[in-house]
Amino acid sequence: MTKRTGSMFATDNTTFINGIGIAFCLLMCVLMLVLPRRLALLPVIAMVCYMTMGQRVLVFGLNFTLIRILLLFGFVRVVIRSEASLENLNRIDKILLGWVLSSVVTYTLLWKTGDAFVNRLGLAYDAIGLYFLFRFLVRDADDIRSVIVQFAWLTLPLAACMLIEKRTGQNPFGALGGVPPETLVREGVLRCQGPFAHPILAGTFGSTLLPLFVGLFWQRRHRLLAVAAVICAATIVICAASSGPVGAAIAGLLGLVMWGMRDHMRAVRWTMGLCLVSLHLAMAAPVWFLLSRVGIFGGSTAYHRAILIDNAVHRFPEWWLLGTYSTSHWGYQMFDVTNQYVLQGVQGGIVTMVLFIAVIARCFGAVGHAAGSESKAVRNDKILAWSLGASLLVHAINYISVVYFDQNMVNWYLLLAMIATLGISQKVPSERAEGDVGMNLEQSKSVYIGGRMEHISRLPGVNCMSAGKQ
Repeated sequence: MTKRTGSMFATDNTTFINGIGIAFCLLMCVLMLVLPRRLALLPVIAMVCYMTMGQRVLVFGLNFTLIRILLLFGFVRVVIRSEASLENLNRIDKILLGWVLSSVVTYTLLWKTGDAFVNRLGLAYDAIGLYFLFRFLVRDADDIRSVIVQFAWLTLPLAACMLIEKRTGQNPFGALGGVPPETLVREGVLRCQGPFAHPILAGTFGSTLLPLFVGLFWQRRHRLLAVAAVICAATIVICAASSGPVGAAIAGLLGLVMWGMRDHMRAVRWTMGLCLVSLHLAMAAPVWFLLSRVGIFGGSTAYHRAILIDNAVHRFPEWWLLGTYSTSHWGYQMFDVTNQYVLQGVQGGIVTMVLFIAVIARCFGAVGHAAGSESKAVRNDKILAWSLGASLLVHAINYISVVYFDQNMVNWYLLLAMIATLGISQKVPSERAEGDVGMNLEQSKSVYIGGRMEHISRLPGVNCMSAGKQ
């Protein structure tokens, strides 16, 4: 059974799965178990690109989407193959676990019901399960590049499907459930969504991949594929016809351009912060009302997002401790919380919101350390790190205008895991490796772990680690 809710076709709290979904899920689960580790995430990426979240199975009142079922098989794989080799938790790992714990505790205390606890357990299963599965399977820079290449290949057919939807007004993924068969139209513009839960989320998917594909080209790796993937990612963003992802994609590309200033980002952040404060003091309305002026496509709801932030600021005493039961009384259509940061606050209070922002901040710090000129990583690995940071920036900006309630959350946790893994097994440049101690590239590694660079000696008979904050 599929029910329509606004522009979405929801299948929550009911079993909805057809023959296509069963066959696809079984195939992906088998591939998850048998593929070599470097290709183990290919079934996950395929599930993200070609299966809607509408396909699901209800088990004892618990919603198991096909992604959640595949996640279970992923952990079966890492246990069978002894691939769960994470020795120590770094700072990103710890902050993310703290955010999940805060989300579960505060939401449960707010509602004081078993259903609320079960709801948060679902969030914990997704967040911890996806994040640590990716941490186990993505271990070094080459693994990260492999993931990006797999995304590039699978994005090509997806973009073709989006173009078909744009031309015909019929969604090829409509038969799978969870998405409407007919394309949403707003002010005469077709807003394509493919397998995603909403057009803005389709655009979000394309915008977050765009910096990764540009970075792949920049590293002189798979250049022809990278060019095709950049075109396809941009096509997905344009077909979705949502202003937020377009603006975020532009910001991500500008972030890549800032490569030459990567050692001066503190000054850049302070300059931007001072500019925003100055605008806030000079403008008649608060600075967040600048959002209301961002509308690339007709019918944009940018003003709604500005009003939502304004209400969150002025109603801070209402939600700061544990959150609030509802935001519908905040104003017209304020029940629709389209800001991920605000949602963290209204569902978990200020502590949950701060921890969520801290995860993002710590990831930006990790990118800065790995891509900086003082890093011992080779140039291509620094470019890779910078492209991950640009993708993180796109996510952070998209969160101002959308909440992830579909497979985009998989991309989010994958990006966090790749950044947390950043620098593992990065090789020292050969001119340094052939220095005084006579190390070679196989004997030495520079490792970035949770915010600091560590140099590990692997000379025969030597077992030591010297760490210095970079």
